[in-house]
Amino acid sequence: MSSEEQVPVTERLIDNIERGRFELYRHHDLVGWLYYTRLKPNRYALRHTEVESSHHHQGVGGTLVGRVFDEIRSREGTVTAICPFVVDYLSRTTTYADLVDPRHPGYSDRAAAESALAEAGG
Repeated sequence: MSSEEQVPVTERLIDNIERGRFELYRHHDLVGWLYYTRLKPNRYALRHTEVESSHHHQGVGGTLVGRVFDEIRSREGTVTAICPFVVDYLSRTTTYADLVDPRHPGYSDRAAAESALAEAGG
């Protein structure tokens, strides 16, 4: 393999139920996670996204959120967007608009989500 060839990235999304978060692994390394609360009947309140500092600015957050939405769609679930990063992601695409719970959508924009987070002391 020449130095110009790139090794394909292997990614895996795990639902770590015990920790209440989806975890994204790249080449067996945990690179990001998204905390959630599962509510009845099948709604996920997406609360907080984190990316390992060594993986910042590598698209991990966007990849993680997209993979989480795909997983929730496969479970026929809905989401309530609380995390500012998730809210911002949703504002830039209509691909996952059908997953937003109509009765409990969460925040409509990143500023509102960040303001609520600051008021809550988070």
